[in-house]
Amino acid sequence: EKKIMGRWPSTHGVSGSVPESMTAAVLKGHGGLEELEVKQVAVPPVGESEVLIRVGACGVNNTDINTRTAWYASTVREGTSGEGFSEASGREDATWGGKPLSFPRIQGADVCGEVAVGPERLLGRRVVVDPWLRDWSTPTDRTRAGFFGSECDGGFAQFVKVPVEQVHAVESDWSDAELATFPCAYVTAENMLTRARLAQGERLLVTGASGGVGSALVQLAKTRGAFVVALASAAKLDRLRDVVGTDLALPTGSALDDQSFDVVADVVGGAALFPSLLASLKRGGRYVTAGAIAGPIVDLDLRTLYLKDLELIGATVPLPGVFPNLVAHISNKTIKPLLSQSYPLADIHRAQTDFLDKKFVGKLVLLPPPLP
Repeated sequence: EKKIMGRWPSTHGVSGSVPESMTAAVLKGHGGLEELEVKQVAVPPVGESEVLIRVGACGVNNTDINTRTAWYASTVREGTSGEGFSEASGREDATWGGKPLSFPRIQGADVCGEVAVGPERLLGRRVVVDPWLRDWSTPTDRTRAGFFGSECDGGFAQFVKVPVEQVHAVESDWSDAELATFPCAYVTAENMLTRARLAQGERLLVTGASGGVGSALVQLAKTRGAFVVALASAAKLDRLRDVVGTDLALPTGSALDDQSFDVVADVVGGAALFPSLLASLKRGGRYVTAGAIAGPIVDLDLRTLYLKDLELIGATVPLPGVFPNLVAHISNKTIKPLLSQSYPLADIHRAQTDFLDKKFVGKLVLLPPPLP
């Protein structure tokens, strides 16, 4: 059913029924899981430059938890945790971008769903959402970037409104839950490898290789023809080799040969691991990071940096072409979804607890309740 309704812009059509209210997981403030409440809220209105998506699935990410707990605040010096950080209380730099978060907030960056309200070319189509918000008059300006579920409401709900430029139609026989494993983790990984200029035949070391970004790094590096060595806990090594497809899997804490790698892609960080990662790089090697779950504070011997001609690269906001590259990989099935488990949206506390336990390979996904 497609029709025009007075609730929506005259440029938009409506596919299916759209109620006045919806179920959402609402973040009330920084802190522990008690700050997340599943409740009824109003379905958001949309403007002419936006679409309304009926959410089929939304993945769980470190960013959701780090934002909730205020881990990004500069006063926090330890690894990630599911509890709030008292030292971040009252801080205004508690988000990824160093600015205050507006509450209440619906989080969730990994959206797959169907366009319920939008222009004819997208109406009723299955889509994934680029989680990086931009000023599309100057899309390469990283200072104007925002993150879905941080600077605006995200996909931990039955519906979400999205700027039309962020919406990418997909033709795939994978489930919504499988497609929701891709956007955040894989665009992060694709951005890391793009920024590090990983080339065919180079040797890549991936830390935290069993997680969402780590397993994405392995798959995307293999599409580039790299030789990939993955670090993960011993219990996950067989799955990394057999399912994810790494060339070599080593248990975390393994001794690394000096000057063995062209690129290190690190999402773990931590003072214990960092020196050995730099030592393992060849002269002229590139270290790229997009996370620090083991701790953000490390010691750097500047002699190692300059005497080995190393490059240290931080990778957060991707350039606009990175997400379309990811969508092409999905369409061509050059990468595959690594869905570990799905949870009802009402079980978001359990899903985030399991996420932090890190006993899985790939991604965890939340499923909003079906509409009546």
